[in-house]
Amino acid sequence: MNYNSVTETAKKWGLTDRAVRRYCSEGLIPGAFLTGKTWNVPEDAIPPERKNAKKFSDNDLLNILKYEKDGKIKGGIYHKVQISLTYNSNHIEGSKLTEDQTRRIFETNTIGTYEESLKVDDIVEAMNHFRCIDFIIDNAKKTLTENMIKTLHLMLKTGTMDSTITWFRIGDYKLRANEVGGEPTCPPAEVEKRMKALLEEYNSKETKTIEDVIEFHQNFEKIHPFQDGNGRVGRLIMFKECLANNIVPFIINEEHRWYYYRGLKEWNKEKKYLLDTCLSAQDEFRTWLSYFAIKGA
Repeated sequence: MNYNSVTETAKKWGLTDRAVRRYCSEGLIPGAFLTGKTWNVPEDAIPPERKNAKKFSDNDLLNILKYEKDGKIKGGIYHKVQISLTYNSNHIEGSKLTEDQTRRIFETNTIGTYEESLKVDDIVEAMNHFRCIDFIIDNAKKTLTENMIKTLHLMLKTGTMDSTITWFRIGDYKLRANEVGGEPTCPPAEVEKRMKALLEEYNSKETKTIEDVIEFHQNFEKIHPFQDGNGRVGRLIMFKECLANNIVPFIINEEHRWYYYRGLKEWNKEKKYLLDTCLSAQDEFRTWLSYFAIKGA
């Protein structure tokens, strides 16, 4: 049997050293024992459920994300999701921030660089994206609405150069026609009607599967309701809806990027491209759940 220290266990579980010591002293971690004043914790031990803790939801991952977010706990799954989802979603859209720079912004609210110039908007949107993730964790159980989607866009774009342009209308639907990947999107005059219809159809499903979530995303991106920021808002929505429906989430990274674009474009001809890409990303997320000893769907 291999054993970890309190500090190693705390980092693995996303808890404080003090919390792990308390669990040990209360006999809540089977096999843990003292050597002098040092606790030895079995390597394969799992975190005990907190006594009298009111569960936020019936989704273990969502409960832990909420607990770690509210407790400002670093080193756990919440910390990892914030950095990975923010870095990858922004990077896909052209942000030049590295993952390490994104991590530094999240962990210290600072950034240091001597060899390159960085766009202020990249930094602002990274910080805004962290807040968006907090918002979807807090509101994951709520029904997806137009107001929620517009709020995400407002949060993402606040303080950017786009927010200084009157016709851009952060937090509201587009006024000017736009394209995605050279393909036409929904005309501005039809966006509100199309979004209402999309949400009505989606929310009418009592039980939602991962395919339902992905199909909503594809339709959302086809409408492209905002002037900019549609991809990031759309991926935040997917993450939120996975949490809401007890589906293992997924994060589209650089490895998945072009398959993801192809899948969106080819959805109406062949759904398998996008489904397989998202399922592959989901498998990667499952490795995180395994590492942090979190029950997955």
